[in-house]
Amino acid sequence: MADMITYICKRTVVSTKPVQPGKYYPLSVLDRLMERNHIRMVFYYRSTGDREAGETTKKLRESLSEMLTFFPIVTGRLLKNNEGQWMIKCNDAGVRMVEARAKGSVDEWLKQLDREKELKLVHWEDMYHKPYFWSTFYVQLTEFEEGGLAVGLSCIQLLADPICATILIKSWADSTLTGAMISPPTFHPLPPRKPANKDSTHQPYSHLINHYKSLIEKRTHAITSAKQATITLTFTHQMVQACIDMALTTGAPDRTRPSPFEALASLFWVCLSKVKGMKEELINMSVCLDMRSVLGLDKGFFGNCMVYNKVSTASLGKNKLSSAAKAIGEVVAKMDNEGIMDLIEWLEGKDKHSPPLMNGCDLISASLEGVDPYLVTFEEGFSPIHVSYHIEAGFGFSQVLVLPSPSGDGPLSRVVIVTLPEDEVVKLCEDDLILRLSPTRARILSSSITKNG
Repeated sequence: MADMITYICKRTVVSTKPVQPGKYYPLSVLDRLMERNHIRMVFYYRSTGDREAGETTKKLRESLSEMLTFFPIVTGRLLKNNEGQWMIKCNDAGVRMVEARAKGSVDEWLKQLDREKELKLVHWEDMYHKPYFWSTFYVQLTEFEEGGLAVGLSCIQLLADPICATILIKSWADSTLTGAMISPPTFHPLPPRKPANKDSTHQPYSHLINHYKSLIEKRTHAITSAKQATITLTFTHQMVQACIDMALTTGAPDRTRPSPFEALASLFWVCLSKVKGMKEELINMSVCLDMRSVLGLDKGFFGNCMVYNKVSTASLGKNKLSSAAKAIGEVVAKMDNEGIMDLIEWLEGKDKHSPPLMNGCDLISASLEGVDPYLVTFEEGFSPIHVSYHIEAGFGFSQVLVLPSPSGDGPLSRVVIVTLPEDEVVKLCEDDLILRLSPTRARILSSSITKNG
C-alpha cells in the first residue's frame, strides 16, 4: 500500500495578511468538551486533460493562503489561560500541508478503496507534549498520476465540529473557483440566555444534562482492539420516502411524519441492534445535532455547536422502527433554545479540566444536514465524486452520519456513512430492512472483508 502513494513534502502554509498582534480566541465550553476527538475528511475529484505534476497543488496552495486570512484561529496555536483552559493565540503560525502523488487514477482508487487506504490521504499528527508548535489543522493534496485529486482535511475537534470543517473547505473551494469567499465565517462566543427567558420557576432540561453528566463522570470507556470499518450508503429520494413511510406510526397525523434524519437514524438503530445480538431491545444510542439555528446563530458560526442527547428506549412498541423514529423525534423536539441553554449553563459550572470521551453510547447518530459537501467545487464543472467523513471519538463504538447526497437525486435523498466494528459490516448489509430499500453501496473496508465480502 505504501508504494502506491509518494509523499513529496510537508510544508507550512500561512495567510497572506498577518493577524493583529496580541489577538487571542477563547474556546467555549462546547469546544473544550471535544478535546479528545478529531475529524478527518476526504473529497475526491476527477480532473480535466493533461496537467503537469504539481500544477493543481500549486494553485490550491496559493488559494489556501488567501482563504486562511479569514480564519485566524485555524492558523493559530493552542495555549492555556490562567484557569488551565485551552485558548487560541492567533499568531499566523499556519497550517501544515502535505503534498503527495498516487499511482493510477482516482476512479481506480475508489474501486479498490478501504478504510486504511483512505486514511493515507488525510494526514494527522497527535499533539504529544508541545501544543504551541503543533498545527491544529492539516491539509493533504494528493494528485493521481492518471488523473484526479484527493483533498484531505484533518483537525482536532476542540476547534471545529464537522459543520465548521466543511465550512472551511467550502470557503477554500470558493476562493479557488471565484477568487472570493461567498460566505465568510463568523467568530464570537456562544450566545447567553435571553433576559426575557430567565424564569425563576424554569426547570432545567434534566435528561440532556444527565447525559452529559454521565459522560463526564465516566471519564474513560472500554477500548476494544476490534478494527473499525466504514461503509457509505446512498439513499435516493424514493428510498428515503419509503423509509419514512415504514417509520410512520399507524394512524399518526401527517405533521408527525419523521424527518429524513429521524427515519434513517431509526432504521440503522434497529438494524444495528439486531447485528449486535439484541433480539427484543435496542442498543443505547445518542443523537448528535447541530444547534446553530436553535441558538439563533448564523450558518457561518465557527466553533463547536453540535450537541449529544441520549434517546430513551423505555416506551418501544411492537413496531420497533416506528417506535424508534418516534423516540428520536421526541428527543429532537425537546432540544430547543431553553434546553440547550440549560446544558451550556450547567457545563460552565463544572470542572472541565479532564474532558470526557463523547462516545458514551453504543451508537451515535449524527445529522450533518446543515452542510452540503457536494457543493465543495474547486474547479468549474467538477463537483466531488465521493466524500468521506471520519469523526473519531474513541474505539469500539458505532456511528451513523446522515448528510445530503449529490444534487439531482431528489430533495429527500441522503448519504449515510456508517462506522462500526469490522465484523459487523457484512451482517448490516444483509439485514432485511436494508435490503428492502436497496441503497447504493460504496465500501470502505479493511482488506480482509474486501476479499471475503
